[in-house]
Amino acid sequence: MVARPALVVVSSDRDIRSGLAEELTNRYQVAYDVVACPGREDAEHALRSEMDVALVLASLGPGEPDGLSVLSSVRPLQPTAIRVGAVAWGDWATTTHLVTDALVMGQLDQFVVRPGVPGDEEFHRLITDFLSEWWERRGGGFEAVRVVDAADSPRARELRDVLFRDHVPAGFYAADSPRGHEIVEQSGLSRPDLPLVVLQFGGATRVLANPSDVDLADAFGLTPGIAAEDLLDLVVIGAGPAGLAAAVSASSEGLRTLVVERQAMGGQAGTTSLIRNYLGFPQGITGTRLAANAFQQAMTFGTLFMIGRSVTGLSRDNGTYRLSLDDQSTLRTRTVVLAGGVRYRRIGVPALEALVGRGVFYGAASSEAPSMRGRRVFVVGGGNSAGQAAVYLARWAERVTLLVRGPSLAANMSQYLVRQVESATNIDVRHRTEVVGAAGTLSLSALELRDDAGHSDVAADAAFLLIGSDPNTGWLAGQIGLDPWGFVRTHSDSATGPSSALATSLPGVFAVGDVRAGSVKRVASAAGEGAIAVQSIHPYLADGQTADAARHLHPAG
Repeated sequence: MVARPALVVVSSDRDIRSGLAEELTNRYQVAYDVVACPGREDAEHALRSEMDVALVLASLGPGEPDGLSVLSSVRPLQPTAIRVGAVAWGDWATTTHLVTDALVMGQLDQFVVRPGVPGDEEFHRLITDFLSEWWERRGGGFEAVRVVDAADSPRARELRDVLFRDHVPAGFYAADSPRGHEIVEQSGLSRPDLPLVVLQFGGATRVLANPSDVDLADAFGLTPGIAAEDLLDLVVIGAGPAGLAAAVSASSEGLRTLVVERQAMGGQAGTTSLIRNYLGFPQGITGTRLAANAFQQAMTFGTLFMIGRSVTGLSRDNGTYRLSLDDQSTLRTRTVVLAGGVRYRRIGVPALEALVGRGVFYGAASSEAPSMRGRRVFVVGGGNSAGQAAVYLARWAERVTLLVRGPSLAANMSQYLVRQVESATNIDVRHRTEVVGAAGTLSLSALELRDDAGHSDVAADAAFLLIGSDPNTGWLAGQIGLDPWGFVRTHSDSATGPSSALATSLPGVFAVGDVRAGSVKRVASAAGEGAIAVQSIHPYLADGQTADAARHLHPAG
């Protein structure tokens, strides 16, 4: 019999402890065991056991000396467990001081108000959200997709990252493992090209051998049938927060909208382990969950999506635009929103580039975090993305070292993240340090660093590189106004288009989010720009410049 995951309750107050345990048991006993502990010693004994702990709920406030110390001790023992503080309604002193500071310092993940009545739905709404996050971190549940490949396959890692970011429940199996052999045998293919991808949903099973990103996207059934001469109101290029916000606004207002995304939902925000400063989410939200919610919202309003494809060209065609795609197809649209975002800047060290996917990763690669258990991990960069990656990886890694070129973290990192990094017991920070070399055959084994003292070699199991970004605008060079760094210039006052802070040098083409020159590199501002751009599209479409195209307009999706 497979052991069930556990929910651990901690309180020195018998009534509080039994009340919380009873509340959790009544609601979750079908899937979880509830363990009630009166103090730190019993709680740590439970955490050190073979139980898979999903959530630790510790009472905080007057008379609860062990609550915060228990939550602070969870991470090394149960890396995926959600650490939740439970406070009494009206105990503002605990909430505004102890809890707030503990959240910033990374000593707990979330907090809830203890239930006021049996079956308190607000309490259970939050607990259910936390358990959903735990299942997302842990895996092992329903698998809509199964991937079989060599254990060290860079392509398997790419698929893991894309599926994780797209919020697709997936399982990954080594080709030489018993389960891997079993899946291959069940596929009906004797010696398939790897990776083997098996899709199991919609009442059918599909088997793909070494599929491209386009093959995989098409297999999910998301690719719409759009003829070359179909006319769309709007094509959004990029499905990060800016692009998804534009799609939601445009589709909800009746514009026939299509989003083209070359990789995964959410852009760089989709790789973020937890966004705490986004309006309306006081408990924070993961980048993958935010992107998945926005994707579903856009689809609800009728937005169409093309995933796994890139736009390679933009040209004017009798008052409309033609977009060329990398699969040789074309799209025709009245307006365009450029929301392609940015990509992480390559570090330019040949030895590191040779190990990408084999211990070296560009971006936060949240999907790789659980495999870092007990390992020596380096994060290169000094901005928010690097700080978030370091804090998240520290849940599993034995040691995380943050390598920063500058003299301090404060210049480019939010203060709450600086405090979390500095307070973490297994995160080191090395300032004025650069990576100049690497070693490893099958995977990364060491890094060569350069600092004020000279060169040194350090043992390393993994390196995550977040050293700045470059805009995804190479395909636009010579077709639209770009600044010297390749970002799209906006605020064009063309006589043939509306004046807008988001308008580009081409009438009817707007730029939003990180790809736009001068933009604020934050999720909230990107989403705001996406919504604002649509308000500039309406007067453009009503201006009469595309009257001929309007005769062929399809009904709104």
